[in-house]
Amino acid sequence: MFTLYGSTGSGSAAVEGALLQCGAPFRVVRASSWEADSDQAALLKANPLGQIPTLQLPEGGVMTESAAILIHLGLAYPASGLLPADPAARAQALRGLVYVAANCYSAIGVIDFPERWCDGGDEAMHKAIRAGARRRLHQCWDAFADQFGSSEPFLGGQGPGALDLLATVVSRWSGARPHLRKHRPALHACFERTQAHPKLAALFARHWPPPAAAGGA
Repeated sequence: MFTLYGSTGSGSAAVEGALLQCGAPFRVVRASSWEADSDQAALLKANPLGQIPTLQLPEGGVMTESAAILIHLGLAYPASGLLPADPAARAQALRGLVYVAANCYSAIGVIDFPERWCDGGDEAMHKAIRAGARRRLHQCWDAFADQFGSSEPFLGGQGPGALDLLATVVSRWSGARPHLRKHRPALHACFERTQAHPKLAALFARHWPPPAAAGGA
């Protein structure tokens, strides 16, 4: 089976959703660089950068990078609907996946770890980097909405595809959802439909519990 290295509320949720869409057997190993009690050793063995999601394939190979993993699963399981069957639509889905990874996901890495981009620096510098990266992130989401939004129920057509999964997960961070609710409500509504989809609702509720559920424990 597949082995997915990931953590609650992280980008591994998109790959977990894709595996559910594929109907493929998999197990999840909790591992992340920020959870000292997680299986960091196994993660580093599979991926020396220690990044999640990391997916170990049934035949033993390893996939990293969210967009690459989703593309691989979409090609390996064509009946899953992760990638459109129509070549033109599939081309745009691939473009969208790489767009989110290159522009949105990467900006979040700067926001979360500004010290990596300024050779240390002080808190004032970190704050300035975070603010600039967040502005850029929201601009990138606006451009994404203008280029990839459609009248379809989902970005992938009639059902949520790989692009819906990645964009819905990555938009959970750094204030993107409130920004989109105000400035690009149609895309925000698309993300809400994705996380409420019957095949995915339990997954998203587990990774991002609703406020009432989160406070009840």
